[in-house]
Amino acid sequence: MSNSSKKIGVIGSGLIGRSYTMLFISAGYRVTLYDILPEQTQSAKKDIWEQLGALEREGLLRGTLTRQQQFDLISTTQNLEECVKDAFFVQECVPENLEIKRSVWFKVDKLVDNNVILSSSTSALLPSVISEGLEYKNRFIVSHPTNPPFYAPATEVVPASWTDADVKEKTIALLKEVGQVPVVLNKEIKGFVLNRIQYSILGECYRLIRDGVVSPEDVDTIMSQGLGVRYAFMGPWETAYLNANGMLHYGELYSDMILGIQQDLGPPERMEGPTLEAVNEAMRKLAGPEETIPARRQWRDRRLTALAKLKKEMDKADGEGSK
Repeated sequence: MSNSSKKIGVIGSGLIGRSYTMLFISAGYRVTLYDILPEQTQSAKKDIWEQLGALEREGLLRGTLTRQQQFDLISTTQNLEECVKDAFFVQECVPENLEIKRSVWFKVDKLVDNNVILSSSTSALLPSVISEGLEYKNRFIVSHPTNPPFYAPATEVVPASWTDADVKEKTIALLKEVGQVPVVLNKEIKGFVLNRIQYSILGECYRLIRDGVVSPEDVDTIMSQGLGVRYAFMGPWETAYLNANGMLHYGELYSDMILGIQQDLGPPERMEGPTLEAVNEAMRKLAGPEETIPARRQWRDRRLTALAKLKKEMDKADGEGSK
């Protein structure tokens, strides 16, 4: 049986919903994309068509289907029941708001059975909190992607304590099939892993700017021309491992220094006021005013596409495949 006979429902046609739709159709799944207004899903389809075209031109279109064949697998609806009917997997991508997500899922819960997998793209909300009270909470899991998902494949898979084992296994298998790299959390934790690391970086960068140590532009330079260059190919632990003769040697060399610096870091604080305004103004100069953000996202995605192509070529040359 081909995947074209299998249906996935995607709830929400924003940036994440569009990316998940692209991932699923790349493997030949039929996708019914839901949103509350027809103009929102129409805009989503137009954007997906353009993104598929860019990927095809770069030779990075996933799967074996053509751009048109993939695009033809998408249908849209403003009817939630139509979206989830006969779907074996439902991916929710509505705004990061607990009340909105719970409202959507309580509606979906009345429209499905115990065979479907219920997946949320939440960035930080615990799966047990979202799914508490659902009849089919045992079928619930979080699949939190890196944004933008199609160009940054790491995806956090976070089950609740009551999530059925097969839900986790099938979610991991589906993500791998569509070209993502799943990372499984062994237990729930606020913010999961990606955002805990990301927000730790943001917090220290914010304090360094607030204290007049460095400008917002130079903070971004440190990441884009320094740490980020290495992290495009390896994580912090492999970086450390290679910066010494293994981790034990790294510890001997740097543990005291690292501890001293960590103890000097400031406490968490809310990002607001003059410092945040200064960062915003710096980013307006660097990336353009707010109204040009969609164009800057396209600029970002072109570079992520080129990086993905380079990594694919290097992995092939090294005979490693995806790591």
